[in-house]
Amino acid sequence: MASHRRPKQASRTRVTVLTATAAAAVALTSQAAHADPKPDKKEVKAKVDALYEQAEQATEKFNGAKEKQDKLEKQVSTQQDKVARGQEELNKLRDSLGSMATAQYRSGGIDPAVQLLLSSDPDTYLDKASTLDQLSTKQADALKQIREKQRTLKQERQEATDKLADLANTRKTLEEKKKEVQGKLADAQHLLNTLTAKEKEELQKQENAGSSSDSRANRSGSGSHADLGNDVPDSQRAAAALAAAKTKLGTPYVWGATGPNSFDCSGLTSWAYAQANIHLDRTSQAQANNGQHLTRSQLKPGDLVLFNSGLTHIGLYAGNGQVLHAPHTGAVVRYESMDNMPFQFGVRVA
Repeated sequence: MASHRRPKQASRTRVTVLTATAAAAVALTSQAAHADPKPDKKEVKAKVDALYEQAEQATEKFNGAKEKQDKLEKQVSTQQDKVARGQEELNKLRDSLGSMATAQYRSGGIDPAVQLLLSSDPDTYLDKASTLDQLSTKQADALKQIREKQRTLKQERQEATDKLADLANTRKTLEEKKKEVQGKLADAQHLLNTLTAKEKEELQKQENAGSSSDSRANRSGSGSHADLGNDVPDSQRAAAALAAAKTKLGTPYVWGATGPNSFDCSGLTSWAYAQANIHLDRTSQAQANNGQHLTRSQLKPGDLVLFNSGLTHIGLYAGNGQVLHAPHTGAVVRYESMDNMPFQFGVRVA
């Protein structure tokens, strides 16, 4: 008679593993089914453009901090020189007072009445006594000068200390903004790396469609976009600044750069006007106050044009609705339609 054995049950551990594996498989399948689709190149471009704008905002703040740092370093150096000179003057005053005190002690060691009785030449003694009186007056003046110099020196040292503290804070801000810019640019590059080579090429063509930096213009500043319309610059210096900027067509954008081999947006405008012997402030926000504000219809070639609500981008009006500017990382100095950016106002440099 055949025996009927109960089938051996799977161990609890094995059941648990199989169940967990099945659950994981289901979860992965579900995630794959609901995974976010790869963003298309339009979405990537929009996100990259937003990151470039944020990087430019941070760049302008970096530029402002850098300019402040440079000024503070000069001021600190000057203040420290003043402190050193003041200490040297104070030391000389103290040495002078010490010499006077020593001379007086040596001359006045004996009672003046006794000195007169013992003197073989009363007239000589009287001359010496008169000198001692003058010496005492000089001592009083020297003490007054020392006190004044000590007060001045204390104030100068405090000013130097305050400027050093300000400099330390500015350097900290500079480093923070540097990291912020680098972070935004890294994020933008990461997004661009998600595109295929073909998609990147299409994006580049799309960007170039509204701008120009053709080879002839790059080499000489002349060519199809060198004479943009019939607009005439308002002044010779505006014409000179625009002419200088044209010679930099094709030069790469580098954040924080002021030329002559690379530029950021405000670096290009400040460099161009410097060639016309006009000093502009370093940042786009500051350059916005370097002259008379203009509407779009009032613009003439060479005027400054500002973009974005925070005035974080700037270029030179080139005529015919075109701006000559340093756009963003990965691009070069070029002409571009003003319609591609949110125009705020123009500035005619004073």
